[in-house]
Amino acid sequence: MTRKRKSRKPGSEGPALYQEKSVTQLDQEGRKRQKDKKRKGQKAGSRHSAAQVEKARTQGQRKDPRIGSKKPVPLIVDTKPATKKERRMSAEQELAMLENDAQLMVLLDRIEAGEKLGAGLQKQVDQKLDRIEQLMNQLGLLEEDDEPEMAPVARVSSDDDLLDQFENMDFDSFEDSFDKE
Repeated sequence: MTRKRKSRKPGSEGPALYQEKSVTQLDQEGRKRQKDKKRKGQKAGSRHSAAQVEKARTQGQRKDPRIGSKKPVPLIVDTKPATKKERRMSAEQELAMLENDAQLMVLLDRIEAGEKLGAGLQKQVDQKLDRIEQLMNQLGLLEEDDEPEMAPVARVSSDDDLLDQFENMDFDSFEDSFDKE
């Protein structure tokens, strides 16, 4: 008996097409239908293995998710500087730290006592002293000896004082200074 697909309304979808299938195709489709029928329901033994799977899941989930890490939380908030400039010590702080360095003071006392230091200690002292000098230059605390010191000029406040100074001037000593040259 041939199988033809019939439509409810004749002629609405055009004539029905008939496709002949070979015996092998029909056999394959039948096997597939039977295989799908067999797979209804649970797998064999699922009643026993499901409990073991649930047990394994509960052991992993026993840990209360509300409990966090055991890492201690600092109660005081430390504000860390955000930039490298802020993290660096200011020049005043660094200078104060170097001037109060106990190790440097001990080494300088040893040098003043006439003791010879090793190459490493001497290099360390030199580096710290150079850094102190740089910081003092930067802060303007170092007095430079290159500039000649000028004698303070006496200021005369009134014309009368200027006149008195001129009258009291010794012109003889002034002439002697020109004769020597």
